[in-house]
Amino acid sequence: MGQQAYLETKLSPPVAEKHPHILSIHEDERVDPYYWMRDRNDSNVIAYLEAENAYTQAVMQHTEGLQKALYDEMLGRIKETDLSVPYRKDNFYYYTRTEEGKAYPIYCRKKGSLEGEEEVILDQNVLAEGHEFLTLGVVQVSPDHRLLAYSVDTAGNELYTLYFLDLTTRERYPEAIAETYYSLEWANDSRTVFYTQVDSTNRPYKLFRHVVGTPASEDVLVYHETDESYFLGVEKTRSEAYLLMSLGSKITSEVHYLKADDPLGEFQVIQPRSHGMEYSVDHHGDHFYIVTNNNAINFKLVKTPVTTPDQPHWETIIPHREDVLLSGISVFTDHLVIYERQGGLPTVRVQKLSTGEEHSLSFPEPTYSVREGSNPEFNTNILRFSYSSMITPSSVFDYNLDTQERELKKETEVLGGYDRTQYASEWISATAPDGVQVPISIVYKRGTLKDGSNPLLLTGYGSYGVSYPVTFSSNRLSLLDRGVVIALAHIRGGSELGRKWYDNGKFLNKKNTFTDFIACAEHLIQEGWTSRDRLAINGGSAGGLLMGAVINLRPDLFKAVVADVPFVDVVTTILDPTLPLSVLEWEEWGNPNDKTYYDYMKSYSPYDNVTAKDYPALLITAGLNDSRVSYWEPAKWTAKLRDLKTDNNVLLLKTNMGAGHGGASGRYESLKEIAFEYAFLLDQWGIAKPQ
Repeated sequence: MGQQAYLETKLSPPVAEKHPHILSIHEDERVDPYYWMRDRNDSNVIAYLEAENAYTQAVMQHTEGLQKALYDEMLGRIKETDLSVPYRKDNFYYYTRTEEGKAYPIYCRKKGSLEGEEEVILDQNVLAEGHEFLTLGVVQVSPDHRLLAYSVDTAGNELYTLYFLDLTTRERYPEAIAETYYSLEWANDSRTVFYTQVDSTNRPYKLFRHVVGTPASEDVLVYHETDESYFLGVEKTRSEAYLLMSLGSKITSEVHYLKADDPLGEFQVIQPRSHGMEYSVDHHGDHFYIVTNNNAINFKLVKTPVTTPDQPHWETIIPHREDVLLSGISVFTDHLVIYERQGGLPTVRVQKLSTGEEHSLSFPEPTYSVREGSNPEFNTNILRFSYSSMITPSSVFDYNLDTQERELKKETEVLGGYDRTQYASEWISATAPDGVQVPISIVYKRGTLKDGSNPLLLTGYGSYGVSYPVTFSSNRLSLLDRGVVIALAHIRGGSELGRKWYDNGKFLNKKNTFTDFIACAEHLIQEGWTSRDRLAINGGSAGGLLMGAVINLRPDLFKAVVADVPFVDVVTTILDPTLPLSVLEWEEWGNPNDKTYYDYMKSYSPYDNVTAKDYPALLITAGLNDSRVSYWEPAKWTAKLRDLKTDNNVLLLKTNMGAGHGGASGRYESLKEIAFEYAFLLDQWGIAKPQ
């Protein structure tokens, strides 16, 4: 008998009480015996979560040495005292740095040149003193570089308190504005700010105007978005000419503009909302540049006069293409940078506005990610971007848009002698049940044999049109060096292969997401990359829904599962308009008040479809203060699985009692959480030391 099996016979897992609660709609009744867990003020709920945590700790006790070894390995690869690549804004260079032993970044700047004296503008470590958790929502310097706006969350519930700091005197202004969100923008007078506040479901729905140094009670409500399916945000164009108030649901947009020199003016609408029409706006000279899906499922680029910006005046610059997704643009004085996806991969091309000349950037690997970096300057011919792959650490480049020269400013250092030539990555594909080819990014240590013996970790997401990022993680080396193959499934519900790829994995097509993932798993087994008893899977949030759905459909296919903050009680949550994942989500999953959607969602909802059968080994995580996926979803799912499953495989629930959706806030605590999950997987595979 293995050590874990022995422990399982000695330890009794918590058994949650059942209090049947009937949920009735469409003449259909669902009985939820664990509905009572929603009340976090009930001492029995906290007691249950703590009992599960104690059980998890006891079952995993024999891996504590492995957890420490993993933590030490991962920490040993990080340059603890490090510096980001400074970016220039006017006469200042801004950057962040970290110091050994300190959990959080330090925000700094230098005036005039990089040889100038360092000024610390905000030390997150100081802010975090006395708090178990602390994240920053906004850190934004005023246009005259004299004031700093920053916001703080000390619970993990994504409710931020906004503060203002005088960077000359180091004195904080008296006002503290509660329940703000991630969006804030300065007007050009460097005294007026626009910020958003959230409603009871954490939806940013109000835009306020505030003058620094005045009481928040005097703030002016600029806009109130009453449609519960819309988010509100505010930003400034790179040209610094306009403030943009963006209103958006999952499938519809509306943007309003205001001259940044006239903060007391009124926002004007560019194009009134029209159901299903999305658009985003940038500015250049006398025109707005607009990326839109208006009669263009994969989006197109138009421009329109600032004086008459509505849709009848839109002139097409880049037409719609069936095989290319226009992801976005960046506008500079004389250059237009165009971000697209073609054949599943991101591409970048550049157009010189004065001549119309174009060229494309090339990237050397079969699967990779590229994203724009910090480019606050409008009048420049230098584009900063970062490139990464599964074997290339994040690399920051400055690219000359005229000469096409790229300068590597920094590649994230991996300590301990990382040699990328020892690893290989590939872009392969699996065939879905309907014949569609589903891409897979895969990385492994060279010399790996396709004989079915390899442990393999398959991850996926497949929701909200999010393309799964193919990036480097030094932490993953602790798995790769132990012979683990790592694969990312680019399943429908993401946008890797265009907007149709997304549309074919949402609403009444959602099950394609799950069958695509299963097809990827089966393909990896058939090709000899792994076998059923060596295949583990991982996903978080909506990716946790994916985990729950696929183990209901094919529990025999997987050895072990890590489901992080999983969204698993789909129907009950989306039927409750008081929760964050409800009205906002109707345009992603469907509205279950409509029987057609209710029946379909109920047919795949992981919690509703747990039955008496064998399941893989499971580690499930939750955050007590999670405002996106409430703690009770993973808790109820755990309780129901524990009650019904017919196997003896380990089932663990680990709830962070002081954090939210993103887990621990400090880098050291985050590493401990990763080490715990890796130890769980390696224990299931029967692996301890690197090969």
